Amino acid sequence: MQAIGELCLILIATTIAGHYSVRIGLPAVVGQLLVGIIVGPAIFGWIKGDEFTHLFSEIGVIILMFSAGMESDLKLLKKYLRPSILVASLGVIIPVLVVYGLSIAFKLDQTESIFIGVIFAATSVSISVAVLKELDGLHGKAGATILGAAVVDDVLAVVILSVMVSLLGTKAGAADSSNLLFTFASQIVFFIAIYFVVKFLAPFLAQIGKRLFIPGGPTIVALILCLGMALVADSIGLSSVVGAFFAGIAISQTSVKHEVEQNIEPIGYAIFIPVFFVSIGLSMSFDGFLDDFLFIALLTILATMTKLVGAGLGAKLSHFTWKDSYIVGAGMVSRGEMALIIAQIGYSAHLLSSEYYSAIITAIILTTLLAPLMLKHAYSLKEN
Repeated sequence: MQAIGELCLILIATTIAGHYSVRIGLPAVVGQLLVGIIVGPAIFGWIKGDEFTHLFSEIGVIILMFSAGMESDLKLLKKYLRPSILVASLGVIIPVLVVYGLSIAFKLDQTESIFIGVIFAATSVSISVAVLKELDGLHGKAGATILGAAVVDDVLAVVILSVMVSLLGTKAGAADSSNLLFTFASQIVFFIAIYFVVKFLAPFLAQIGKRLFIPGGPTIVALILCLGMALVADSIGLSSVVGAFFAGIAISQTSVKHEVEQNIEPIGYAIFIPVFFVSIGLSMSFDGFLDDFLFIALLTILATMTKLVGAGLGAKLSHFTWKDSYIVGAGMVSRGEMALIIAQIGYSAHLLSSEYYSAIITAIILTTLLAPLMLKHAYSLKEN
């Protein structure tokens, strides 16, 4: 029953924190992230983060990105594909170079410095999606560009990570070149297969769902597609959220879209999504914070500014206005679970030392906390 008690505590705390965050003009996700820090090991230690919270958080981020896919305009995503690629590319290159330079300045070795740059090249768009949904910003060109760029960013980060682990990681963590080629080939096939899922499989499944003699048939079938695509994406080295996002896009092109939306969102936002945001805060630790304070502070500032400037510059070069470029840049700042996963993989492969591991995690959490505040500020400027 301990897991039930933890879930109850999370739901009470996130409900109160989210309510008062919105009341004082902040995105609800900020309060939910802070709950994870407060109830987690960083402060009170009431919740440690176990298999139960991990499972719920995984389902939460999958449902969140599935919902984002259903709300996305496929025509807009196609229209802003080129800006998305430019935004993602500059949003990866600039953080890698600058964070690498900072790490070298603190006398870290070449391999670890490069890897820390790769960690902060990643983007966790799930945090931005929550804010964009709250601000009704998924339907504009900035929102479409952020979503498209996040997918490209994820692919770039996975490719760089795979190469680094293969070439520089320990034997326990490294993959041979044949496995690496197989992974890349699998990912290419996956993206080609998305066309057939959207065009043929999703409409077919939607019709099956409508014919089922059980309550919520279309929703159940849509969830099966969502979880299935998330599983496939994860198994070939991509993030599960990529599969969930494209599953949402596929369902959005069918006749059951509105029914699925009405059924899925209450489930996600009532239970699973709050646990996901709390789980990010649970990763926070203040161990060695004072000893590494300067490194953490500089890393947080540079990680934030390099994504903001890099992604924002990509948008500006794509002829966006300054305000829209600021929105795109702010939307790409969050590192969240993607950076945490990459850091953990690198730590296991001995690309990241234990000496700076806690400092890296702290900087990831801080940038994740700053991201929704910046995105809210960017939208407030656009409204004026």
